[in-house]
Amino acid sequence: MSQFSQPLQHRTGPVNLLTPSGWAIADQVVLEHGRIARIHLIDSQVDTPDSSLPYLLPGMIDSHGDAFEREISPRSGSAFPLDLALATNDHLLVGAGITTFYFSITDGFEPGMRSRETVRELMNLVEAHRDQLKCDTRIHIRHEQVNTRDHRELCEWLEAGRIDLLSLNNHLPQPDNEKKVKRFKTSISRRLKMTDAELDHFIDELQAHRDLGMEQLSELSALARRQGIPIASHDDESMEDVARAEAFGVSIAEFPLTLEVARAMGDKGISVLVGAPNLVRGGSHVGALAAADAIHHQSADLLCSDYHYASLFRAPFVAAENGLCTFPEAWNLVSAGPAKALGIDSKTGSIEEGKDADLLLLDRLDGSPLSIKRVWVKGRPVLSVG
Repeated sequence: MSQFSQPLQHRTGPVNLLTPSGWAIADQVVLEHGRIARIHLIDSQVDTPDSSLPYLLPGMIDSHGDAFEREISPRSGSAFPLDLALATNDHLLVGAGITTFYFSITDGFEPGMRSRETVRELMNLVEAHRDQLKCDTRIHIRHEQVNTRDHRELCEWLEAGRIDLLSLNNHLPQPDNEKKVKRFKTSISRRLKMTDAELDHFIDELQAHRDLGMEQLSELSALARRQGIPIASHDDESMEDVARAEAFGVSIAEFPLTLEVARAMGDKGISVLVGAPNLVRGGSHVGALAAADAIHHQSADLLCSDYHYASLFRAPFVAAENGLCTFPEAWNLVSAGPAKALGIDSKTGSIEEGKDADLLLLDRLDGSPLSIKRVWVKGRPVLSVG
């Protein structure tokens, strides 16, 4: 069955219902033709949910997830068929409670998994198998500034509406930053089989493409704006980065490196994205802004799985348990918040009549994906446990 061919009707029993403003108790939620048709409320607002009832939550929206790369290459030097990786990844997403997924594909400067060749194949596979995928899967291209080859092809993809989110990335450190260059070489050497001399030459060639890459980013961002495609910046660390993001029409700032930059982005009306693994682990794995600090200072608008899907489910529980915000506010960071930032909030992100039936049914609120008993994507039951 296609994910867009839903059963005509499904009804829940009595549930604790998580709305954007808090908990309510519903006698019944009726799903018809993939949407939430009717909500029959018993109590429109309760301070504490009824522990004897299951919990109905909006499905999670993951705007930035690249853990699928481990399904392609689980060990260095090993590679598996992309169609197998796509299928396995789809099961992982639904099992983690993710109902809308932006397949974050790196359009990079490296050969292999992060090359344009892999981008093409992954995009074609997602499009070919979209009707079979359980998760509502979209394309997020993470374009590296110094990847200047085949620029026209990327423009054509934007013009054709094949891309749902465009991130403007620059992971190549400045040549005079010895510490970052060293860390970059260590990171890239895990993926590329090169001698030190070959790696130095490779990096020097990339540095020569900075200016052309910036010109191309300007053209890509203008094209994305005309097509109504949301644009994200990445790893911003200065007020200059904030100004550039505003000039490019960025609507999402992915992983700002400092609280000052995160606040400045928010002041410009740019939604701030932080990583769920950062929050779950207790800090950034690269020493950048802690997600907890951003949430505590109300400078985070949405969470993403980044490199670990299950963390997206756990993160709202961690935020609430640590007193960073209430649980309904925390869940908005994985549902209503990303929906708004991505411009899809008229269709999904909250439990309201008329919206897509992207829903999770839990038997307990303990932060474990094991408590997810039912998942619906556009009204289609895609997970049922027990």
